[in-house]
Amino acid sequence: MLTRKVALPVLALAAALTAAGIGAPQAYAQANPAAPQAQAKPPEHHHFDPTRHIEGRIAYLKAELKITPAQERQFDRVAQAMRDNAKDMAKMFEQHRADRGKPENAVDRLEARHRFAEMHAQHVERFLAAFRPLYDSFSDQQKQAADELLGGHHHHFHHGH
Repeated sequence: MLTRKVALPVLALAAALTAAGIGAPQAYAQANPAAPQAQAKPPEHHHFDPTRHIEGRIAYLKAELKITPAQERQFDRVAQAMRDNAKDMAKMFEQHRADRGKPENAVDRLEARHRFAEMHAQHVERFLAAFRPLYDSFSDQQKQAADELLGGHHHHFHHGH
């Protein structure tokens, strides 16, 4: 079981990746650890919120990719996709919190995973639709930075989950 000091940074990273359309299964796994014992509900102000710091994550991505003035308009579409994905994720987590305490069986859990996987696929599609034209406008250096940030060895996709 993760301690709060470790869990919150892990969840923040998961939120950043999720907002970018990356790593949602890992975010779900971190936010919903499968533990056999009942877990105490954390205080309200400690809930995982994918929208938290979204503007900072967008600014970080913009700075790391060295977005030029000519690329601003296209980057704005990417930023909006990130915001929309984070809002969707926040709604799903809010629903999950509201459903806590209700008895769950294996079918309920699998259905929840399926809904999450569908949402993740929609988020990746939304992000990709906005990101592809931006990526096509990148210099070689920008493409290298994007490859490292979004598709490099730092992010592992677990197919089949």
